[in-house]
Amino acid sequence: MTIKVIRGNPTPEELAAALAVVRARAAALAAAPPGIPRPTSAWSDPGRIAQRRIPEPGPTAWSRTYWPS
Repeated sequence: MTIKVIRGNPTPEELAAALAVVRARAAALAAAPPGIPRPTSAWSDPGRIAQRRIPEPGPTAWSRTYWPS
């Protein structure tokens, strides 16, 4: 695993703390039982995108593509 600092100049203590958090998170995910699915983010849920019905095609459909009715 390689970690690269893009901006800033962290102290060795700050870098060690950030690395400890990343390693602890990776160890926790690796130790999870295989039968239990990992929680997924709501951002990746496709149902979140299409919560409303798509407007019917027609001469005024373009005006309903952005503004809620």
